[in-house]
Amino acid sequence: MFGIKYLFLNAHINEQPKKNEMILVTGATGFLGAELIHQLTAQNFKVRALKRSTSVIPNLLKGNTLIEWYVADINDLETLADAFDSVSQVYHCAAFISFNPKDKAKLLKINIEGTSNVVNLCADNHVRLVHVSSIAALGNAKKDELITEKDYWVYDPNVHSYAISKYEGEMEVWRGVAEGLDAVIVNPAVIIGKNAGFEGSGAIFKLVKEGLKFYTNGATGIVDVVDVARCMILLMNSEISAERYTLSSENLHYKAFFEEIAEGFELKPPAIEAKPWMLALAWRAAKFASIFTGKAPALTKDAVRSSFNLSYYSNEKIRTTLNINFKPLKESIREVCLALNKK
Repeated sequence: MFGIKYLFLNAHINEQPKKNEMILVTGATGFLGAELIHQLTAQNFKVRALKRSTSVIPNLLKGNTLIEWYVADINDLETLADAFDSVSQVYHCAAFISFNPKDKAKLLKINIEGTSNVVNLCADNHVRLVHVSSIAALGNAKKDELITEKDYWVYDPNVHSYAISKYEGEMEVWRGVAEGLDAVIVNPAVIIGKNAGFEGSGAIFKLVKEGLKFYTNGATGIVDVVDVARCMILLMNSEISAERYTLSSENLHYKAFFEEIAEGFELKPPAIEAKPWMLALAWRAAKFASIFTGKAPALTKDAVRSSFNLSYYSNEKIRTTLNINFKPLKESIREVCLALNKK
């Protein structure tokens, strides 16, 4: 499906890590990190996989002898520095995702300060970096125009803290680049895949499976996790530096996205358009309920606002650079539904 033309890539290939050198991956137990390591070790590369002491190793990576698990926190500079021993490449996938305003301090600490630590250690050790940013750092939706890598996030007092943290984290990488760091940035769209389970983007599939009746008049970019990891590896092993790439397969309206998921589960799709005033009441009710439950609200003001954005992303730059075709979302969604039907 990737349609890679090897003659093209061979003209742009960088020296790959030697077999006795180590590739470092942060956020190794996460959805994207696990897929990335799975692909790297399938190519017989050794990977030092960073995990927190409380993290659970995903089934996809259990028993893999090419993985050296290393307990470290990207906000603990001392233990993080030790992880860079004999490392030739770093993939920075670790991040915290939340649309709950109460998580602002944690978002900033992990996504900005943690990224700064990774950037500084890459620079100090002359290590090449591929940093995972987000489409949230590309700027707001533009009427009748595609968002490209030339667009930059503009401060908005109403923007959610996650977008701020990813933008500022990306700025740390650009700061490192200005100081001589060899780095590439990727800005993935909403990442889906069969190994997400019901977490992250998998929560959307769970809602539809459980009989979701509403949809919002919004749109966003979506991409398969396998494509994201493949692009990252190809970019790492190229001569490209100081560039960023949007990784998105297709732009889908939420109505169409939910319909595809419902079809995969052989269910009726959500048929009622949720108006802004309806969700405004819903997030307030969820916030009120959280006072009594002590749990984070299931719906937040930031999440509601994002669900009405019509954001369309261009993938022309990455397709032209790597000469690739992304996996059709219809196929990806069907695979996810088949996997989740077994749970």
